[in-house]
Amino acid sequence: MTSPIALSHWINGERCGSASTESLNPSDTREVVAHAPAGDIADVDAAVSAATAAFDGWANASPEVRSDVLDRAGTLLMERKEKVGELLSREEGKTLAEGIGETARAARILKYFAGEALRLHGQNLASTRPGVEVQTYRQPVGVFGLITPWNFPIAIPAWKAAPALAFGNTVVMKAASHTPATAEALVAILHEAGLPKGVLNLVLGGGRVGQAIVDHKDVAGISFTGSQGVGAGVAAGAMARQARVQLEMGGKNPLIILDDADLDRAVNIALDGSFFATGQRCTASSRLIVQDGIHDRFVAALAEKVQALRVGHALDPNTQIGPAVSEAQRETSYRYIEIATSEGGRIAAGGQRLSLENPGWYVQPTLIVDTDPDMRINNEEVFGPVASTVRVKTYEEALAVANGTEFGLSAGIVTQSLKHARDFQRRAKAGMTMVNLATAGVDYHVPFGGTKGSSYGPREQGFAAADFFTLIKTSYSAG
Repeated sequence: MTSPIALSHWINGERCGSASTESLNPSDTREVVAHAPAGDIADVDAAVSAATAAFDGWANASPEVRSDVLDRAGTLLMERKEKVGELLSREEGKTLAEGIGETARAARILKYFAGEALRLHGQNLASTRPGVEVQTYRQPVGVFGLITPWNFPIAIPAWKAAPALAFGNTVVMKAASHTPATAEALVAILHEAGLPKGVLNLVLGGGRVGQAIVDHKDVAGISFTGSQGVGAGVAAGAMARQARVQLEMGGKNPLIILDDADLDRAVNIALDGSFFATGQRCTASSRLIVQDGIHDRFVAALAEKVQALRVGHALDPNTQIGPAVSEAQRETSYRYIEIATSEGGRIAAGGQRLSLENPGWYVQPTLIVDTDPDMRINNEEVFGPVASTVRVKTYEEALAVANGTEFGLSAGIVTQSLKHARDFQRRAKAGMTMVNLATAGVDYHVPFGGTKGSSYGPREQGFAAADFFTLIKTSYSAG
């Protein structure tokens, strides 16, 4: 075990705040990964004041200045991906390969938006009036509050902060309480790369920090990733004072397996999308909708692979599935397994409590079959390595089941039929569709977001990020 890291807030370019809380290693709860300060309203006020004071200088700087800082930060993070990735795995519970991979993704996000800082553009249009010209251009908005989750503790802070900074805004970030060290590592690297004081501020702590950011009169916009319940409160608070708001609130993502699917491919796609990263992905394939003709073979083959998954310490190279991030998250998974079986579902693989050498928050990957679309297991987000199957007779029935929840983030289909694949892309009620791919697994340079109860506001990531983090100004001029 290594010594705990002493964390601090970052306010006006300086570390501050005394540590009073701790984050534990979910693979071995005897290990304290970090001690962190518990922020309060005064810390948020100081951070917003610093961001407000820094805004004009950063917004009016050459876009090349902003691009260079993000590019240097991306280079530094990529050079340290093994070290930061290990910290991420110790703090969040992802396997080491997943932790390093996420860190590399965050580095690429920084570099992508380094380029976007130089590509922000508008339009020249002919006016309806002779002799008048019309131009549109994008301007930074102001101070943004970013409230980030624990399941992607460096990638999501990067994909929120990078566009905000690239386009000339300043930031106050609240990182998830379970993973403060990973977020602090990102903020420290951005400052090392030359970010001016006050441009990016980090306030660590619990829900009162997030609420103070949402309520602050000088915060122009809020970008939030988390649960539906908390997201509704964030939206209400932001809109009450007419601040911009962007919400990502999870999914109950369907993966349709049609009779014509390649069986091995379908099984591997479901295994990847449903169980890896301990199922703690908002894009995880938690509902497997399987057509009659392939159902029994698919369930048997998938159950065998699920049962064989190796659960263990995140840093063990033989581990395929790490622990849940917390005791509460572990218990949520087992509670939903009990609910599903009480409502008539049958466990085809897993479902048992695990007792491993290390005291950790481990969940046995579980496949529940013989479920109906209206069961709670098929309508409520578990956020763990638990998937359920629904048997259907036709493609139309499968599509209706897939569209039949209040969520609409990602939806997938496995088929060799071009007709069904194209129809699914058009009619699936989801922000992202996947054909012969896992529902979990998206690129960083294209828009991310869902429909219905999964998302609210403009899309995140890629070229779409400019819609939220900039203001379009229309300018008329006559000669």
